[in-house]
Amino acid sequence: MTTKRKITPLGDRVLVRVDQVETKTKSGIIIPDTVGKERPEQGVVVEVGVGRTTDQGVLIAPSVKRGDTIIFSKYGPDEIKIDGEEYYILNESNILAVIK
Repeated sequence: MTTKRKITPLGDRVLVRVDQVETKTKSGIIIPDTVGKERPEQGVVVEVGVGRTTDQGVLIAPSVKRGDTIIFSKYGPDEIKIDGEEYYILNESNILAVIK
């Protein structure tokens, strides 16, 4: 029996699961494979760190939470693979928006 490992990002980092890119639009247009191979810029927050500490020692809590769908900077995240699943770890400053 294998159990999934829990990943907790440090500081103001965020763990993001990237959803697979659709290869076909609702109207039936097929998107080429080359489009899907580009680095995604959208994902779902899986876990967040405790936040950033200022030079004065004040802890600033993250502004995103688990389950938020976010848009992030294309070249900001680090790719990791844990238990066969692909995730990104990125600093909160690389998050551009939350999709509601």
